[in-house]
Amino acid sequence: MMNVIYKFIPSDHSKQVSLDYYVEKLFKVIRLTDKINVLDLGCGRGESQKHFTKLSSKVHWVGLDIENSPEVNSRIEMFDEFQSFDGINIPFPDNYFNIVYSKQVLEHVRYPRELLSEVRRVLKSDGYFIGSTSHLEPFHSLSYWNFTPYGFSELIEEAKLKLLELRPGIDSLTLIIRRGLGSPNFFNIFFRKESPLNLLISIIGKIIGLPITKINIIKLLFCGHFVFFVRKK
Repeated sequence: MMNVIYKFIPSDHSKQVSLDYYVEKLFKVIRLTDKINVLDLGCGRGESQKHFTKLSSKVHWVGLDIENSPEVNSRIEMFDEFQSFDGINIPFPDNYFNIVYSKQVLEHVRYPRELLSEVRRVLKSDGYFIGSTSHLEPFHSLSYWNFTPYGFSELIEEAKLKLLELRPGIDSLTLIIRRGLGSPNFFNIFFRKESPLNLLISIIGKIIGLPITKINIIKLLFCGHFVFFVRKK
């Protein structure tokens, strides 16, 4: 895997990250226009809405999801910006969104190739697609797929999008143990802080003098989730 995805692996640090890392990074570099159209693709309960609107008053947030899923059915708040779709065809015009955001959604998508083509269509020419997805995560919430970092990079290339970075999220061993114990809340801390296997890889990597890029690659080999940063070509 190292040779084929090496160009997507950052060398600035090897910390485990969540999708919030790229949201904050993007709002430091994105050109703040009169309006920033943000699509939360697979929004579920709509938890990202408050986060995005706090980042900038110029954000116009839209949440999009299928009509029936465990997450959709558990919504507490109902925003006017919620819309439903068929899982493939995004009901917005071409070149509409500055950002498409997708948190742990693609593994639940029945037709990921077709949906990624739609992501490209609705993104503006300088738009970004940021998200996270499963690699070695146990079955959960009607998931269809787990993506390898290499396989994901190929899908992004097929969709004529440009993959800029891949970073490791929570490690797979922690997710497996969490699922085996019935997903107790205690494990949620490892979505925000370095999870045990990732921490061990970091410590051993530093002791034996591995470069940052190599530590990131090892973490990606054993990650449960990985995070991606993509731009429209």
